[in-house]
Amino acid sequence: MKGSISAMNRNKIIYGCFFSVVIAVAVAACGKRSTGMEFARNMYDPIGYNPDQPNKGFKNGLTSQVPPSNTTPVGFQEVDTFPNTNEGAVMAGVQLVNPLLPEEKVLLEGKKLFNVFCSPCHGELGDGQGHLVKLEKVSGVPAYFGDAASSRGGLVKDIPAGKIYHTIKHGLNTMGSFASQLTPTERWKVVTYVQQLQKTQ
Repeated sequence: MKGSISAMNRNKIIYGCFFSVVIAVAVAACGKRSTGMEFARNMYDPIGYNPDQPNKGFKNGLTSQVPPSNTTPVGFQEVDTFPNTNEGAVMAGVQLVNPLLPEEKVLLEGKKLFNVFCSPCHGELGDGQGHLVKLEKVSGVPAYFGDAASSRGGLVKDIPAGKIYHTIKHGLNTMGSFASQLTPTERWKVVTYVQQLQKTQ
């Protein structure tokens, strides 16, 4: 009898402790929550100004400033000043020379850039059958090889490197300019790869 009473008391104590802990947790959960300790706050709060923040360091009070005139962003040093005209394209075709050799690394990087920026219209094979052409969103995209005629005269397979570079920079017909997406060196890599596609039979 004594054993069963002590076992019942022990069970009451265990249940009492359990329910006390549950009630304490529930009360604590309903109270004001702490966000915890912040560690290394400067790692996710930038020290520098955001572009749209006010800035007392400049006379006009703005952080985002217009670049000084006659400056170019790093990596965008232009090698040509040919105008965006047919005459400018012809001059570029005669005067601009591809500074890159058709080495394996250049061709692989050129192919990667081509597949991202050019293949949606020109196709991965340079056959003018990219997925946008197949969806009939774009028309009149010639193949780089064969007897496809260029809208600027002659055959597409005979277009010189400088003229291809000029077209990438300024765009032509429904093709827009890629001057802001591709640095001059990246454009030449694409040109190098396109010239390999021109040799396809």
